[in-house]
Amino acid sequence: MLPLTLHSHYSLLRGTASCQTLCRRVRKLGYTVAGLTDHNNLHGLWPFLESCREHGLRPVIGADIVARQRVFALVKDKEGYSRLCRLLTRIEQHRELDLSTLDPRELQGLILLVLDPFLLRHWREQELQVAAGLIDRPTQEGGRLRRIARSLAVPAVALADVFFAAPGEYHLHRLLRAIARRTTLSRLCPHDCCAETGWLAPPQEYARRFAVWPETVRASHELAEQCSFTGPDFGLVLPPWPGADPEQTLRRLALRGAGRLYGYPLPAPVTSRLRHELEIIGRMGFARYFLVVREIVRPAARTCGRGSGAASLVAYCLGITNVCPLRHDLYFERFLNPGRRDAPDLDIDFPWDERGAILRGVFDRFGVHAAMVCNLVTLRPRMAVRETARVYGLDEASISRVTRGMSGFRFRDMEPGNLAAGIRALDRMRRVPLDPPWPLILAEAGAISGCPRHVSAHPGGVIITPQPVCHYVPVSNRGRFPLIHWDKESTEQAGLVKIDLLGNRSLAVIRDALAMVREHTPLPREHDWRPDRDARTRHLIRRGQTMGCFYIESPAMRLLQQKADRGDFDQLVILSSIIRPAAGRCIHEYLRRLHGGCRPPSHPALKGVLDDTLGIMVFQEDVSRVAVRLGFSASEADRLRRIMSKKDRSRSLARYRERFLAAARKQGISRQEGEQLWSMMMSFDGYSFCKPHSASYARVSFQAAWLKAHYPAEFMAAVLDNQGGYYSTFAYVSEARRLGIVILPPAVNRAGVSWHGCRGRLRVGLRAVRGLSAATAERIVRQRDKRPYTSLHDFLTRVVPAADEARALIHAGCCDDLEQSSSRGVLFYRLAAWQRGRKRKTALFPLGSSLPPLPPDDPEERLRNEYRVLGFLCRIHPVLLFDGRRRQYRTQSAREILRSGPGRKVSFLGWCISGKTVATRTGQVMEFVSFEDETGMVECTFFPAVWRRSCHLLEPGRPLLLEGVVEEDFRARTLRVMAAIPVRPDRKSSGAVCPGPSKAV
Repeated sequence: MLPLTLHSHYSLLRGTASCQTLCRRVRKLGYTVAGLTDHNNLHGLWPFLESCREHGLRPVIGADIVARQRVFALVKDKEGYSRLCRLLTRIEQHRELDLSTLDPRELQGLILLVLDPFLLRHWREQELQVAAGLIDRPTQEGGRLRRIARSLAVPAVALADVFFAAPGEYHLHRLLRAIARRTTLSRLCPHDCCAETGWLAPPQEYARRFAVWPETVRASHELAEQCSFTGPDFGLVLPPWPGADPEQTLRRLALRGAGRLYGYPLPAPVTSRLRHELEIIGRMGFARYFLVVREIVRPAARTCGRGSGAASLVAYCLGITNVCPLRHDLYFERFLNPGRRDAPDLDIDFPWDERGAILRGVFDRFGVHAAMVCNLVTLRPRMAVRETARVYGLDEASISRVTRGMSGFRFRDMEPGNLAAGIRALDRMRRVPLDPPWPLILAEAGAISGCPRHVSAHPGGVIITPQPVCHYVPVSNRGRFPLIHWDKESTEQAGLVKIDLLGNRSLAVIRDALAMVREHTPLPREHDWRPDRDARTRHLIRRGQTMGCFYIESPAMRLLQQKADRGDFDQLVILSSIIRPAAGRCIHEYLRRLHGGCRPPSHPALKGVLDDTLGIMVFQEDVSRVAVRLGFSASEADRLRRIMSKKDRSRSLARYRERFLAAARKQGISRQEGEQLWSMMMSFDGYSFCKPHSASYARVSFQAAWLKAHYPAEFMAAVLDNQGGYYSTFAYVSEARRLGIVILPPAVNRAGVSWHGCRGRLRVGLRAVRGLSAATAERIVRQRDKRPYTSLHDFLTRVVPAADEARALIHAGCCDDLEQSSSRGVLFYRLAAWQRGRKRKTALFPLGSSLPPLPPDDPEERLRNEYRVLGFLCRIHPVLLFDGRRRQYRTQSAREILRSGPGRKVSFLGWCISGKTVATRTGQVMEFVSFEDETGMVECTFFPAVWRRSCHLLEPGRPLLLEGVVEEDFRARTLRVMAAIPVRPDRKSSGAVCPGPSKAV
């Protein structure tokens, strides 16, 4: 018998094994054919086909159709595949679909293995190709179905209803079913699980099980022979273009755009490059793809076309991308070349709050010809532990105690049988008890980690197809937008050319900041705006003062800018790509050469290839360019580049490495030099940018930096209103204060819903108040616009906030200017009186307007409440509450530390802002943490020994006394921490800095 009905882990929370595991076991057991029939989906089609090729198996494609009845559908031919996609799409829409109501034409090209006697008779009468499916072993019910099949002259087929690879994995199947049903193992119903025999057995076992019906075993071989379809072959599937002659249309629009950008007559390099690109685009049939993307992008006022597509001059002339490929020497063949087999795509960023409208426009226009790529969410280790613990009946508090300490932990780093001991060895887990059943929970969580859990939408991938999408792939319509059954990798393998329409908060920041500036200052036209030529902007980037600026605000990126000490556009393009995780040695060597260090001469074979990056491979296409110089074809070099990011890269790279070194020897490059080149290539491990992508990002970074340099209040208001970026609201408010911006509280008579900046002043928006609903915030502004609030009673009567909202507004200082007294206790008294009056249905204060004697506000408590509802303090930095401690310990400020010489021992009282844990080469944990005070920010390094002593203290939103040594690397100063000590506030300081009532400004 052949295993034609395998269920992989793409049968979500049912199957336990990956396609790779199933195919490996199929081959090991001696089978030559494997059939995948996942539960109502084709999620695993392309991983299954790839695994079959790797293990030398002939694939049979199908699905386990589960609606009102259950049927296994196997694909015979190309028509049958299309029918299966449409059937699965209908099942997604109607989970209880009666399969007997289907039009027989909808099932042509399929072999239907039926488990229901009525359906078997019905479809036989309609002359469909059916067979009786007999699962597991002969039974009384199976015998009845077999007799009916004989009477209808249709075959009966023995089926292996496989959900797990080996007999010992049944408990994992039950575990997944309990997770799916959101119940415990003890309450799991038997009918929710498959039979215990649902494992992939050897042929002898199936022959034994069906020994009384041997013809049913032979029938599986006969059915497999009829399934000639071994996978879809669409070629490149491009979006349709309704107009005539797309190539001529593209040429006309590209020339018109070039004239607008470069003027007439067109410069010779522009004409030559356009001719070259248009020829390749036409040869590959991509003209309509460019035209469709242009139509999608046109309605948006601000976009960022990025990725390899930004290397196209045609895309730049159409307004799809924003950087000039000629000026920045961008390599078009990285995007399109005749030898490229996979489907390239264009990535377009839109302001994050406009993306939904853009997507809606696409689906309104293209209807059933458009869908989004799906994303298969897997059980990550912490989620796997949490879900497994719930299945075992543990309470949330016990689960959280364990999972809190597992941040960044990966099961694959440990032996499967020793997970509990491995986790206990983690520094954060030393005090966490892992008594039974935790060892069992961790072992089972490790076994299911990586299994797909549910389906979500890809961040932006959209496909548009000439025929309805369900002709190519099943579509789910249960979300906001239709989703296909394939993720990004499968979509690319299928040849469906996607368009990535993504949301970007920084584009909204730039848009909103420009709008605030235009309220009081005229600005140059977008076409004439060249922030990369502005000296003040370049100085800001050079000094790493880029908090809030897109992509260049992280601690590592700001330090790298300081180390490079340049600030020009071309350097920013290089830095934004070289900062990839595996490139530590490349970064140091690049900086050494940038600052005048000796550079070994380039080999003649590589002359001119890496000159712009000082002989260091920085961009993805550097891999391709070097490989081409050594004798690889353009398509082979591009495949080498792509393999770098593949999950099976280790096997493929081993072969490519020998080819690369052999090619290098032929060019006269020594083994040592070849190894150095290969080592640089390995720094592109799984994550890196191409130059067009980096240039596109650098343009947005420069626009943001220009706004921060010239209009800091407006810029920081836009950053905060768009919910920030890398840092917390607290950190951005601190940065604004350090820039000399006056922070104004969210007064109900002056603040809008949004944050607003103008000429050095930043007004906190009402949306910053935690617990205040958007509807109430809008009502506050709407009522205030009619006439200002004259008192707290007037405000409460007109707005009628909920009790918790009113309290939050008072704590945030929003109502301070509604009362003459500086005490917020008075405001709370007025609030209580108003609430009592409302309860008694009277408009008057029942206690009268006179106030009883009230105790003065506790300054520290007042600040603590303000911090709790806003996440920051408007008037001061909270580190000032520790002034007494700073004097006591004789600490230095952040500004003083950053000006200190290397090697100096210092003490610093700083507020923890953010941290990033990393592993050393020996596998130990260390952390880079940002601390700040009112004068600046210091990047601190906690090496493993210190980190083990201090990791429980490193939480954002608390101060620590740090003792350490100032270190310098290429002019960038950091603090190597030797000790971290918690401190308590000095009450005298808190009283001294407690703000009085907010005055109208």
